[in-house]
Amino acid sequence: MTYNFDELIDRRTSGSIKWNDYAEDVLPLWVADMDFRSPDPIAAALQQKVAEGVFGYEWPRRDLAELICARLERLYHWKVLPEEVIFLPGIVCGLNLVCHAFGKPGDAALTLTPIYPPFLAAPTNQEMELQTVELKAASNGSILRYEIDFDRIASTITAQTKLLMLCHPHNPTGRDFTSQELTRISEICIEHDILICSDEIHCDLLMSEIKHTPTASLSTEVAARCITLMAPSKTYNMSGLGASYAVVQNPDLRKRMKKAAAGLIPEINIFGISAFKAAYGKGDLWLSEVLAYLRNNRDLLFAFITKELPELKTTVPEATYLAWLDCRQAGIEGSPYRFFLNNSKVALNDGATFGVGGAGFVRFNFGCPTSLMLDALERMKSALRSG
Repeated sequence: MTYNFDELIDRRTSGSIKWNDYAEDVLPLWVADMDFRSPDPIAAALQQKVAEGVFGYEWPRRDLAELICARLERLYHWKVLPEEVIFLPGIVCGLNLVCHAFGKPGDAALTLTPIYPPFLAAPTNQEMELQTVELKAASNGSILRYEIDFDRIASTITAQTKLLMLCHPHNPTGRDFTSQELTRISEICIEHDILICSDEIHCDLLMSEIKHTPTASLSTEVAARCITLMAPSKTYNMSGLGASYAVVQNPDLRKRMKKAAAGLIPEINIFGISAFKAAYGKGDLWLSEVLAYLRNNRDLLFAFITKELPELKTTVPEATYLAWLDCRQAGIEGSPYRFFLNNSKVALNDGATFGVGGAGFVRFNFGCPTSLMLDALERMKSALRSG
């Protein structure tokens, strides 16, 4: 490999949220960024910007939108025009902007749980009703897999439901939904005149031999009611640079979204723009190598849990570097998040914060050097054996 993903980087000196929210004896495998150096082309682009020494106003230009459109066509055969791209400083910002633009007090937004917590907060931030449908979980030995409950979705929808907030690939379950699943959920939304907000930030992080299908690429009819949120941030480990975008192909929806953002949502900053171009223009080698490393980590994690921690169940993610661990049969009293934090000094995400279906679970970030991941697993094993 060109890149050394085994390198142990001291991130506590950087102000890292992931590494500084807990005591120094705690191993943090929670917030979704990776403990790897970002691609060299990104670092070089930022160094060049610093060397220029002028940090005035800069806007994302058409060339960046054209780079995005070329990438979407190359990867997904999805034809998007540069004017259909709206730049944003973050995906969470995008989720809230969509609710602000297309919802009003009394309207409802529906999402599938367990889910990344900002999906639960964004509708209520705009005084919308939050409607949730729990994904169906099935287990086969140590493997946990989730499916969409289409009947529950249809029965949950009301006259107030104006928005479906979809996470695809899904965080935390790691599902990358098939075109058949996306078609069925889109048919329900078309039937009930519901807009779709599809967060696809993890779409490049495919852990299995599958092809990601952007929801809006299904048909022109689906594209007309879909706002797609994407970013290079998770893919290229540059979340702190605040660079993302929305694809909105319906001109009326695009106009409403831009109007709602006016004066409230800042543009991508000058460093984010430089990193964005470097990532999508020169980041392919790093991405191919990090995906191979992450797939190996995923497989090692699954093998360890199967052999050493049979009381746990885990997803085997099709996408994302996040495993979702079912701890409900492990004999843990109370919160498994608290148990592992207190007894093994491993900080994971508390499944209870992911909504209905999350209690008794933890989310495990394996986007780190293999040695750190195995250290965390050994600590968790020791805590369970001595608990």
